[in-house]
Formats: sequence, C-alpha cells, structure tokens
Amino acid sequence: MLYVLRRLIATIPVMVVVAVFVFLLTHLSPGDPAAVLAGDNATVEDVEKIRIAMGLDKPLIEQFLSWSGNVLTGDLGISTSTNVPVSTLIHQRMGPTISIALFTILFAVLFAVPLGVAAAWKAGSLTDRLIMLASVMAFSIPVFLIGYGLVYVVSIKLGLLPVQGYKSLSEGASAYFRHLLLPCLSLGLVYMALLTRMTRATMLEALGEDYIRTAKAKGLGARLVIWHALKNAANPIVTTVGVGVAMLIGGVVVTETVFAIPGLGRLTVDAVLRHDYPVIQGVLLIASAVYVLINLVVDLSYRLFDPRMDR
Repeated sequence: MLYVLRRLIATIPVMVVVAVFVFLLTHLSPGDPAAVLAGDNATVEDVEKIRIAMGLDKPLIEQFLSWSGNVLTGDLGISTSTNVPVSTLIHQRMGPTISIALFTILFAVLFAVPLGVAAAWKAGSLTDRLIMLASVMAFSIPVFLIGYGLVYVVSIKLGLLPVQGYKSLSEGASAYFRHLLLPCLSLGLVYMALLTRMTRATMLEALGEDYIRTAKAKGLGARLVIWHALKNAANPIVTTVGVGVAMLIGGVVVTETVFAIPGLGRLTVDAVLRHDYPVIQGVLLIASAVYVLINLVVDLSYRLFDPRMDR
C-alpha cells in the first residue's frame, strides 16, 4: 500500500510540470499568437483586441493560474478556428484514436511476446535469426510507408479491406473492424518489433539464471521452465509496453493522416496548420495525462510480479 501511495503522490509534480510546459507552448512558439490569429491584413488595434480577448495582456503567472483553474474544471478553452469548445472537439475525436491504440497494443502483445519467447528459447537457431531479422526490418520502416504499402497491396490490388475512413461500432461490428485492421496493423508492426526484441533480451537473461538451470537439471518441462522465466522477465516487458505508448502517440498522428481517420491525430495536425493554440494545448495535455497515467499503471503492476516492490 505504501508503494502505491508513493507512486500516486509522485504523479502530482509530473503533471504540474506537464501543465506548465503545455501552457508555455503558446509563448515559446515563434511570433505573436494574437497576430497569427488576426491575419496579415489586421491592424494594430485588431491585434490588441485579440490579445485582450485571449488574456495575453495579463502577467504570465496570472495567465497560468487562470488557465490551470479552467483546466481543473474541465474547461480547455475555445477553438479559435471553429469556435467550438476544445473539450467537445476532443470528445468527438476520441473514439477512433482510443480504438486504434487499444487494438494496436493488443495485437502487438499477443504476437510479440510469444515471438520473443520463441526467439530466446531457440537462441542462435534459424528461428531466432528469422524473428530478429523481421523485427529489425519492421522497426526500421517508417509507419507511413508500411501504411501506404498495405493500402496498395491489401486494399487496391486485392480489394480485401477499405482504403481509408472510419466506422463506429454503432454502424456495425464488421465495418468497424474492417476499417481498423490496416491502421492497427501498420502501427502494430513497429510496436511489435520493439516488444519482440525486448522480450527476447529479457528472456535470454532470465533463462541464464541458476534457478532455471537447476529446473532443467531436475527434468522440469519446457513449458514450466518458460513460464517461470517469463514471470521473472515480466517487469522489463511491461515497462516496454508502457514506453511504447509514447511511440503510439506519435504513430497515431501519422496513421490517422494516412488512412484519413477523424481522430485526435488528425485534429492535432489540423490545429497546427490553423495555428489553433487552444486545441493544440488541449490535445497535448490530454495525451500527456494519458501517458503519465499508463506509466503509473505500469509501475503499480510491478507488484504483481515482484512483491518486494511494496517494501
């Protein structure tokens, strides 16, 4: 319980630092946000009116306190390009992004862990070399290139899956999964390659421990040996799953652009092109909070594999 409490308390300063960075994004970016929003033909008076409306005329600390107070109440501001609350825009675009992220993680874990275990168990064999070669190739190819390649082969040449777009689950399970398969596969191959290599490395280390050699000498079956080694190698693997979320956050932006999916990635790209600072701040804050939360869950999960963490 003490370990859980310490980890929960440790997230508070992290989120404060994240909030400060997201807030300063407007002020650190080149140019005057008010002048950018006013346009090239705006007068000095027009720019000043926008500055007052955005609260940019106030001291920086006062701006931050006002902004952070609004964030704590769920108010992320108003989009300067659509005049719609940022929280509403994020809520509308959250579904596709969550679907892609969850299915990508599920796909990667289900395939990467067994492949990494097999490569470690057969270390030095042809199986090991083929798995590692495939992992290096998948990790080296950019996500957008994998995406366009899959679209060309699977969608255009074979006509098996839709080229682009997104269908919600309410429009039918078949259409929902058919539109998600290629985006998740494109992003999942890179994520799976990273997880496979980490699983192999940690399993090799675990299989070299004395208790594993003793278990083999006593005639313990291969399945039980692998299970005990995997349990002791679980912490680094779980850490890689958490770290891979950062890769997913960046990869989702590219994937949603390639497949024309109306998620948070597309929303971010559109906001950057339109200099819509409130939307950029809102998406970055939500993405950072999710990343911190997932790392907290990863830290707490360590206790499942190593009870000593609670001391």
